[in-house]
Amino acid sequence: MEHRLLEYFLAVCEELHFTRAAEKLGISQPTLSHQIRLLERELGAPLFHRSGKKTLLTQAGQILLGHAHRVINEIKLARLEINELSGLQRGKLRIGCSGNHLLTDALVAFHRLYPGIELTVTELATEETRDGLLHNHLDVGVVFLPLFDEQLGYRPLYDEELVLAISSSHEYATCSNITIQQLANLPLVLFPQKFLVRQMIDSACAELEIQLNPVMELSTLESQLHMAEQNVGGTILPKSYGKTVVSDKVAIIPLADPAPRKKVGLVYRKDTLESSIIRAFVDHLISF
Repeated sequence: MEHRLLEYFLAVCEELHFTRAAEKLGISQPTLSHQIRLLERELGAPLFHRSGKKTLLTQAGQILLGHAHRVINEIKLARLEINELSGLQRGKLRIGCSGNHLLTDALVAFHRLYPGIELTVTELATEETRDGLLHNHLDVGVVFLPLFDEQLGYRPLYDEELVLAISSSHEYATCSNITIQQLANLPLVLFPQKFLVRQMIDSACAELEIQLNPVMELSTLESQLHMAEQNVGGTILPKSYGKTVVSDKVAIIPLADPAPRKKVGLVYRKDTLESSIIRAFVDHLISF
């Protein structure tokens, strides 16, 4: 069986739509359909059930899906090991991160050590990083823990706290800290609920029977900080990001105890730690 057929099969599984999968692969839809029929004939069972515009996996397709991921991953690992025979001179590393600020200095140091390794960092929610790892779209993630999955390993790095960022002109700007109860009196610009920072603050509020009603939801730390600078509303940020803020238009105020805390850590597929590039990055980030 050609591994190319498995790649086609996985593309259709991800999209559940032959035309979109074909576009993603850069081939025509009839070509893709023909290749999937070849795979079905080779296996002696239909892999997809087509009902009108819907495409669903059959039971045989579901069985193949798990095996196909492992086969493609093993081929990827073999390529990595062959490429690394000459040492960490070249290669690629795809990183999912819950905030690029967590990695900036570490990435500079890693690039100086291994300038031939191409780094791609994508800012994602924790669950998006998890899915990217499980589908081999990412090699390593830096996320809020815990993140449970039997296929993933993790290494804790440090505890993250939350802080309030608010316009320097606001009356709270001179406070040494602020309680969660006081947040309920503020217009707030927050992450959407799929983000762990939002879930952390919502959970802390729920324990106190407080509900926050943000005036705006934005998905990047930079855009939220801009709204705080413009006095649209305060925003809740990770303390690690707050330390990087250099602006006289905004004040960074710690949350009073009991302030929500969460561990930040590295996550990776257990079966990819044999890659010397991934192992080198994990070791580097822990020591950094």
